[in-house]
Amino acid sequence: MPVGTAGTVKAVGQKELANDIGAQVILGNTYHLVLRPGTEVLEAAGGLHPFMNWQGPILTDSGGYQVYSLAAQRKITDEGVTFRSHLDGSPHFFSPESVVQIQRIIGSEFMMVLDECAPYPCDEDYARRSLRLTHAWAKRCQDEFNRTSSKYDRRQELIPIVQGSVFRNLRKESAAAIAEMGFEANAIGGLSVGEPAELMYEMTAAVCEILPREKPRYLMGVGTPENLLECISLGIDMFDCVMPTRNARHGLIYTWEGIRNMKNAKYAMDFNPVDENSELALDRQHSRAYLHHLFRSNEILGMQIASVHNLHFYCHLMREARSRIESGNFMIWKNEISNQLNRRL
Repeated sequence: MPVGTAGTVKAVGQKELANDIGAQVILGNTYHLVLRPGTEVLEAAGGLHPFMNWQGPILTDSGGYQVYSLAAQRKITDEGVTFRSHLDGSPHFFSPESVVQIQRIIGSEFMMVLDECAPYPCDEDYARRSLRLTHAWAKRCQDEFNRTSSKYDRRQELIPIVQGSVFRNLRKESAAAIAEMGFEANAIGGLSVGEPAELMYEMTAAVCEILPREKPRYLMGVGTPENLLECISLGIDMFDCVMPTRNARHGLIYTWEGIRNMKNAKYAMDFNPVDENSELALDRQHSRAYLHHLFRSNEILGMQIASVHNLHFYCHLMREARSRIESGNFMIWKNEISNQLNRRL
């Protein structure tokens, strides 16, 4: 799922998202959308879909990640979280009930519960207190969700989040508690926040042993192509990450052969297509030398081409993974290409 934090996937238009990239779902962020453009504007527009002219489904984070990323600008109580805006310092209070109400106004098909994303590293006592708070907030979100209804005749689903840091016993406890709540999908948060990949895989495997197989499992904020394939093998169905677009804006592109840094001087006279193995027409219309020139010249077009390329590659990787699962040879394929995808060219 491409990340469109503030109602836009950076450097990529909606037409490219739908037609060239083939994105099925995109993300928005409740915290950022509350600050700009604000719920008054979104409600007057009829929700985020018509406001940004996106026809497909949208998933919105609740602001829970900002509990982690804006630790110096927030205060947590049992009732909720008070943030100081990173834009102007103004205070904003998010409770489990208010984030459901806000996401009703946004109109996203997939609404995340409010949670606390514990930092890494943290001690087990902190992780346990955080877990209790996240579970209590999930229940309050569920009550508010059941009490309210969609504003725009769109089906909306609420998704809870498994937490527990890197403590296997807490992860299993959280997964069991979340599964018992009976939501239509379940998410795993609090990973890919600085812990080693091996720990992320261990926690993901432990949680997937408990979360129901028949309901989608969403691993939040992950990750590299290698991470995605490994976590699919553990039982994950849905992912989001800013990595493909953020790295694209710095000149890194992902290919089936490995990762290219288009700022490197070796591409200055390389007139091969950006990616001759890509099925994306844009990748065959421009040369590596041209893309290198755009980045060296700090031209916005370079960021656009690289962002569309990376998102297309990620979505193509997921489509290929799905096809391999259906044909029964996913594990063989994954083991063959994982190291190759991670190679620096």
